[in-house]
Amino acid sequence: MTLKNTPERWGAVSQAFHWLVVLLILAVATVGLVMDELPRTPKYFWVYTAHKSLGITVLALMLLRLAWRLYAGAAPPLPGTPRWQRAVASATHWALYVLALAMPLSGWLYDSASGLRPFRWFGLFTMPKLTGPNEWLADRARDAHELLFLLLVALVVLHAAAALWHHLIVRDETLARMLPRRRTRTPEPEDPDHDA
Repeated sequence: MTLKNTPERWGAVSQAFHWLVVLLILAVATVGLVMDELPRTPKYFWVYTAHKSLGITVLALMLLRLAWRLYAGAAPPLPGTPRWQRAVASATHWALYVLALAMPLSGWLYDSASGLRPFRWFGLFTMPKLTGPNEWLADRARDAHELLFLLLVALVVLHAAAALWHHLIVRDETLARMLPRRRTRTPEPEDPDHDA
């Protein structure tokens, strides 16, 4: 498999970015949904910091992923794909990029404007504040964070449903192009003396 994207499929780097970001977004969303139910114990603050650290990781990976896409290009739609499907797919991909960048940024802004002490990214280094304490800005950033989450969930469901539709109904290579190729085993040559 090549590192760069080709006209036939997404390369190894794009695939790695795609699936790693998917896993991290699932993790950060799960933590975000359950942390409000936790009692305010030291464990809560550890979980809250993990949520923020995962979010910053998603932001960094999305910036790298966007840079890679601008460098390596994108695998074009399969031949014969209707123009309207190409337009919807392109708009959906770019909307997912924007939301996956805006979500962690809005969370970081909310954290900064809330006046909380700076958090340490996975305990390794302190994240800078984007702004000073500002209650109005913190409220707007929190509302934006929640709305962006709902939009991201809706688009991810649409994206996954379209991929499954292509895979199970249309039976084309749309989804398979984003999956690692399975190595095909070459049959061993028959031994001419085996039957003798």
